[in-house]
Amino acid sequence: MRDQIQYLKNDIPASLVVFFVAIPLCLGIALASGAPLFSGLIAGIVGGIVVGILSGSKIGVSGPAAGLAAIVLSAIASLGSWENFLLAVVLGGVIQIVFGLLKAGVIGYYFPSSVIKGMLTGIGIIIILKQIPHFFGYDSDPEGDFAFSQVDGGNTFSGILEALSNISIGSTIIGLIALAILILWSTVLSKKGKFFQLVQGPLVAVVVGIVYYFLTASNSKFGISAEHLVSVPVPKDFDSFLGQFSFPNFKAITNPEIWVIGFTIALVASLETLLCVEATDKLDPHKNVTPTNRELLAQGTGNIISGMIGGLPITQVIVRSSANIQSGGRTKMSAIIHGFLLLISVVMIPTLLNKIPLSVLAAILFIVGYKLAKPSLFKKMYDLGMIHFVPFIVTVLGIVFIDLLYGIGLGLLVGIVVILIKSYQNSHFLNIEDKSNGKHKIKMTLAEEVTFFNKGPILKELDSLPRDSYLELDVRKTRYLDHDVVEILEDFAVKAKDRNIDIKIVSDSGIVENPPSYKEFFKLTTITA
Repeated sequence: MRDQIQYLKNDIPASLVVFFVAIPLCLGIALASGAPLFSGLIAGIVGGIVVGILSGSKIGVSGPAAGLAAIVLSAIASLGSWENFLLAVVLGGVIQIVFGLLKAGVIGYYFPSSVIKGMLTGIGIIIILKQIPHFFGYDSDPEGDFAFSQVDGGNTFSGILEALSNISIGSTIIGLIALAILILWSTVLSKKGKFFQLVQGPLVAVVVGIVYYFLTASNSKFGISAEHLVSVPVPKDFDSFLGQFSFPNFKAITNPEIWVIGFTIALVASLETLLCVEATDKLDPHKNVTPTNRELLAQGTGNIISGMIGGLPITQVIVRSSANIQSGGRTKMSAIIHGFLLLISVVMIPTLLNKIPLSVLAAILFIVGYKLAKPSLFKKMYDLGMIHFVPFIVTVLGIVFIDLLYGIGLGLLVGIVVILIKSYQNSHFLNIEDKSNGKHKIKMTLAEEVTFFNKGPILKELDSLPRDSYLELDVRKTRYLDHDVVEILEDFAVKAKDRNIDIKIVSDSGIVENPPSYKEFFKLTTITA
């Protein structure tokens, strides 16, 4: 609690940035999901306040996720009503709590670092690409649609080409002004005094954007039309505000399709959350470690509450989380405050929010995207070698040209293949010496762990040994030798007699020549399982 009070000076400015990033994403994801616009805001509010309070993450921010938009869109259609879908969200939250109680949060730790870095970089690139049309005032595709194939029938690159052919002068001008403010603020003014650190550049850019809208409202050339502004639902009175909330249809709980969709939501939301947790912990300059099982419990609770009052499914979201980190957020208060800001704004000032140009918010997201996908990271990953670079670049390309989850899946698959290839190559070390006593002396040193993946190269080497040779098999560094490999050695011993090959095994237990049974020998040395 003391830390949360101490770092309010960091968390309040960061929460404002996250708030401005979250508004268009909440609305855009709801639109891309075929759901009521207000459902996206509900998910953002619950993700900020409820999940923020329950989560053990200091810098993660939750809300509606673009990765679930396609699932939500098809689920609403197949279930026949929005209320039936809300029941699936509630059930998904219950299943997530079960995942947390079963300690399933450990899954996130099994994703390679190269894939996680590829995920962050890919998301950074896709944020920039997806915001280019909004920056130039072409808003045919909603915010939050991060898939390559867009809801308007085009794709990421066709959307950019369309935008360049349909530039809105007013949106572009204020977008450029906002981008200049953000760059000036972060590179120059933030170092000039505490005022510029407390008042963040994004807030100034948004205020300037609203002022520009009012000043140019009557100008047909330089003004900004309504379709290029934020569009928050504006209730006429308190009763109409309450009328925006929806409730699940519990009568449909016996419908097996609702349970299938609930489980799908739980599985995808949990995976996306765990990946985001892993990524945000890597981004965090203070290297806090998020308790993953607690995070699943928090996300499950959030989804139950969101579903109960008419909100979209919730996950921890990398765009908002990275914006929080880059803006200096230190504790969970930044996520919680951002949730309260969403709540207060949709209740009290929705009309003012609807004067914010989308191109200004695009400029803010440009900075977020660039910090995630710095060009220097590509060189750094390349310098680490192909075993890291290949999964990294495949993940990036998969996210940019397909979508988030497919990209991560491809990166993980390629990472496994690369590991298998390296395991194949590094199962042993072979050293051939000159003839000694008329025989070639060949020394084969086995790796620390030799599994059935290594059968191929070992069998190939053994079969290629020349007649009348002497094989020294060094297993002193080997801690695990798969039974399949032992069988290869057992079979080779028969061939070795026919080819006049003597075998000497060097282990921690001593030296043995031509043992009668390799299975018994390795059992005694406790190398095999």
